[in-house]
Amino acid sequence: MLACMDVDYRTEVSVAACVLFRDWADAAEAAHLVERGPPGEPYEPGQFYRRELPHLLKVLAAVQEPLETVVIDGYVWLGEERPGLGVHLYEALGRRVPVIGVAKTAFHSSQLALPVLRGQSQRPLFVTAVGVEASTAAEHVRRMHGASRIPTLLNRVDRLCRDS
Repeated sequence: MLACMDVDYRTEVSVAACVLFRDWADAAEAAHLVERGPPGEPYEPGQFYRRELPHLLKVLAAVQEPLETVVIDGYVWLGEERPGLGVHLYEALGRRVPVIGVAKTAFHSSQLALPVLRGQSQRPLFVTAVGVEASTAAEHVRRMHGASRIPTLLNRVDRLCRDS
């Protein structure tokens, strides 16, 4: 099973969502999970994982099937030997589940991110990975369903967070 994950922060609550799917080209989810929790910790530059990781782990704890890969909205690596959220998630999962990060904006020090153009967009997504080769991760993201820049299931998990 593959999973796309995201977290939405509001003043009174944090919402973590997970969309499960079976194949990179799937147009529809197999299932989804949503967990509501306390407001997130304040954002600290370079320490984003401290805010987001607990919410991701909480929703992942409810997944019943073994995971093949997790896709997050953000960076796995912030730069050479600078772990981002994805590396911390990979470590928390016992280094058993590869993590692919898909970011919408370039991070100034991440030379490891591979740009991926999708659809007719001239603006790339930035893909980083751990537990899988970055080039393989970029190809998975390129293959994901959807004619626009953002894959269908990444839009779906974002919408679940915002609407729940």
